[in-house]
Amino acid sequence: MKDQETNNKEKESVIDPPKGGWKKWLNYQSVVKQVPFFLFLTLLAVVYIYNGHLADKTVRNIGRTTREVRELQHEYKTVKSEVMFRSKQSELVKAVEPLGLKELVESPIVLNPQTP
Repeated sequence: MKDQETNNKEKESVIDPPKGGWKKWLNYQSVVKQVPFFLFLTLLAVVYIYNGHLADKTVRNIGRTTREVRELQHEYKTVKSEVMFRSKQSELVKAVEPLGLKELVESPIVLNPQTP
């Protein structure tokens, strides 16, 4: 009979939670015991927020750099086409004409060094 009573008590204690369980979690000692865990959670929240801000900043920097690269590509193509245009022989003749230089009509004379 005593065995049945102890078995019944064990079953009741397993099935039914002890009364006043929420008071167990709100006493001073248990709260103080949980402070490191709360600090850890706070640290994780701060790191999570920082990571989000860092990701936003990186995306903005990538966008800015992409725009700068596009602008520099356009500038490069413009300058390259201008250099190609100005390096044509007809454009060179026009550019040096005010300096008094003229295009050679005859072939150049080759000077032979005299050997002593």
